[in-house]
Amino acid sequence: MQVLDSDGTVDPWRRRTRRTRRQMPLWQELPLLLVVAFCLAVLIRTFLLQAFFIPSGSMEDTLLIGDRVLVNKVVYDVRDPVRGEVVVFRGTDRWVAQETPGPPPGFAGKLGRTLGDLVGVSRPGEKDFIKRVIGVPGDRVKCCDDQGRVLVNGIPLDEPYVIRNSPLDVPPNPRECRSRRFEEVVVPPGQIFVMGDHRLVSQDARCQGPVPIDNVVGRAFMVVWPSQRWTSLPVPSTFDTISRPAAAPADPPAPVEPTPVGGVALVLPMTGLMSVLARSGRSLGARRRRLHP
Repeated sequence: MQVLDSDGTVDPWRRRTRRTRRQMPLWQELPLLLVVAFCLAVLIRTFLLQAFFIPSGSMEDTLLIGDRVLVNKVVYDVRDPVRGEVVVFRGTDRWVAQETPGPPPGFAGKLGRTLGDLVGVSRPGEKDFIKRVIGVPGDRVKCCDDQGRVLVNGIPLDEPYVIRNSPLDVPPNPRECRSRRFEEVVVPPGQIFVMGDHRLVSQDARCQGPVPIDNVVGRAFMVVWPSQRWTSLPVPSTFDTISRPAAAPADPPAPVEPTPVGGVALVLPMTGLMSVLARSGRSLGARRRRLHP
């Protein structure tokens, strides 16, 4: 449809503008599309989702070396982690990475890692770990019962995902994770007790202590690479039998009613959005992520 002036003639300026847009060559459009795609990837990586590389065997056979998992970085802005979820978190000062850092990369390597970190495909940083949540605030966690199982609030866990467990005959040592047995731990408020699925090699909360919930980057919910291992990471049914911790409230807090505006409810309050931006912003300048045993 043509745009006409008041005298019924076609506006020549509009005609030239339309002709210029239709005749934009591919070599001009392609860089623009690449820039837009890169910016979208950075925004998604910063605030919503990120892919993490698995370089160790501490979560075998749930996660294998070389797997890439997709991490939801928003879910814990609206709720806390629950038992059985696989989470990525930043270790405290007690959490020591077992891998020896390699030689410093050259300029090209640094540039590639920086770009990869921006879009969420680089290797994780030195103090980033991935484990399974075993206990939440107020839980009493210990090992073992007469069948060598971990107990949470007195309820034993049947853990089919644990293929290679720690030995029972090794004396417990609070500074080492070599033994399956450990004394009862009451998970402090605002923290979680995490363990790797490959208990024989995993360095986790048994010897390095619980992890603050504020250190949790997000929940790993899916293996996306390699393609033949594409699968979700659901919460195992064994955690359904665990009773409420003694420190937990009897009833969950009542949800805040959304404020209607012009007949439409604001489902996401502004405070929740600012929480997402604040937490995600802290990880924007984080070091390149390497998940450890």
